[in-house]
Amino acid sequence: MNRFNSILVANRGEIACRVMRTAKQLGYRTIAVYSDADATAPHVQMANEALRIGPGPVGESYLVADLILQAAASSNAGAIHPGYGFLSENAAFAKACEAAGVVFIGPTPKAIDIMGNKAESKRRMIAAGVPCVPGYEGRDQTDAALLREGGKIDLPMMVKAAAGGGGRGMRLVHKRVDLANAIKLARAEAESAFGSGELILEQAIIQPRHVEIQVFADSDGHTIHLGERDCSVQRRHQKVIEEAPCPIMTPELRQRMGQSAIDAAVSVGYCGAGTVEFLLDESGAFYFLEMNTRLQVEHPVTELITGLDLVALQISVAQGEPLGIEQTDVELRGHAIEVRLYTEDPGQDFLPASGPVDLWLPSSGPGIRVDAGISSGQQISPFYDPMVAKIIGFGDTREAARQKTLEALQHTVLFGTPNNKQFLIDCLNTEAFVDGGVTTAFIAENFSREQLQTVIPSFVQSAIAAVIALTLEYQNQRQRLTTVSGTLKNWTNAGALVSRKQYNFDGLIYDLSISPCDGKECYLVSGGEQSARVEIHSSEAPSAKVSVDGKVYRVYFMSPRVGQLYCSIDGHSAFYRDSIMLDGVGEDRTGDGRVIAPMHGLLLEVNVAAGDKVIKGQLLAVLEAMKMHYEIVAEVDGTVVAVRAVVGAQVAGDDVLMEINSVVE
Repeated sequence: MNRFNSILVANRGEIACRVMRTAKQLGYRTIAVYSDADATAPHVQMANEALRIGPGPVGESYLVADLILQAAASSNAGAIHPGYGFLSENAAFAKACEAAGVVFIGPTPKAIDIMGNKAESKRRMIAAGVPCVPGYEGRDQTDAALLREGGKIDLPMMVKAAAGGGGRGMRLVHKRVDLANAIKLARAEAESAFGSGELILEQAIIQPRHVEIQVFADSDGHTIHLGERDCSVQRRHQKVIEEAPCPIMTPELRQRMGQSAIDAAVSVGYCGAGTVEFLLDESGAFYFLEMNTRLQVEHPVTELITGLDLVALQISVAQGEPLGIEQTDVELRGHAIEVRLYTEDPGQDFLPASGPVDLWLPSSGPGIRVDAGISSGQQISPFYDPMVAKIIGFGDTREAARQKTLEALQHTVLFGTPNNKQFLIDCLNTEAFVDGGVTTAFIAENFSREQLQTVIPSFVQSAIAAVIALTLEYQNQRQRLTTVSGTLKNWTNAGALVSRKQYNFDGLIYDLSISPCDGKECYLVSGGEQSARVEIHSSEAPSAKVSVDGKVYRVYFMSPRVGQLYCSIDGHSAFYRDSIMLDGVGEDRTGDGRVIAPMHGLLLEVNVAAGDKVIKGQLLAVLEAMKMHYEIVAEVDGTVVAVRAVVGAQVAGDDVLMEINSVVE
């Protein structure tokens, strides 16, 4: 039996911090590894010891098993916890840990190998009697074989990478004519993300719920389940909101799904924490999707309703201890909802974003949990997954949990990089979510492209921001002019001082005049035919309590530089840029024919040359960024007049890739 008193966490971000938190509470020495991009990251600061393992790209750092094992050897780590993603489901890495005499906190290499391959795992589940989706999981991986077998499967169908997960290497096919291209794209993405281009084909189950069962097993084979999680709210096949228990679960269905999950785990001799994922249709039938042989991102909701620390259980089982829990000991109490905070732009098809964290202010309070891996002043790197935090609400009922999660979101601040906080608030307030009737089609059914666009601040919100900005300017002036009495604020020799600010949001201009009212911190803000009386009751950066015509607002704010202000008002965040003070600096590039890189990434394909005629929607290039492949298409009909992009080159966000003359000759 291998005993250890130190744990190296082979990961980064929020999961590294979360694992270390429990490990340190249990008295273990913790070791972090980091890339150059993460040198000042919170998980590095949190560990007892930290070791550099390479440059920012994952292929040169976090995904290099030898570098992780070298760090373990030099730090005398007794065990390695892989977190999720990266090497967590890499059987070769788990085997290498064993060979190096380091305990791998996870299942055996054999179990990882079987369940890490969707084709092999599906064959094993069929043999074990676990319900599976009809499809093709054969070993012949030629395009011809896939096209032939795909012709036997009812449409729509899913093309999936056999290795890995997280929505990568997946394509939904509605027309048979699109199958060949879907195979090509899914295979390329799978090879890039997982090093394997093996694919499976499955009939797509339309509008199912995505329900998963948490299982746990010890080294003696004692296996139990800890209930289910509903993970139906997804975009690009990646989860956005998870909850436990499932809103429509019955005791009978839970027993059947739980037993199928246990059967799946036992069939591969599983040990440790794992999750068996199912698709649940409206008839109550469920189908095996995959097994994740690691800790899941959404494990906190299970922890909250069971009262168990899953990381502590992982460590205990890895030490060779018995699980110590019987199935009858598992009680589910209350309800928990988790939302994933991503640095991404929902209005641009959830395009990941990188950039600064000008202010990170997580929420806190009873019934609220925030697992995060960022800090103010940090940079969000383009090299990694854009999830930066998980915000969880817990209550006695589902509605109480929903309200707690909303409260947490409204009091969570992330300024500096585009993120999906407002989208998460909108999701939780959607009637379908409130009623508990969501499926994997939730986002498509409830959010049009227009609804996903950035919400333009209201006049009242802009008025509040203008007053906050003006107050900050006064504070800066008073600090420089120490001989001027504060009683003269807002006044000149000619009388009351009227200030002006102008904010432009996609062509909607708020031209605001701000003048003092009768109170010390009271202002009348007018613009066009609208006006508002804004009073500041308290203000100490980064928060303020403000009322507008009697209604009270909680405001969080931060000014990165003069003339610019981030402002979150009752959870609605926006960036206010005073075009008067900044002289309208900036240019509108919309529709100018330039094809712009949407983010930092590696150019995998450039499919046009100068002189080519293109039509709107035509594929121009393929960019790899944040472990995904993005197709860049023409936004206009025209002729390519210049191509600046080179295959294999790293490009930055906003780089010009090519130019199109929109006048077709």
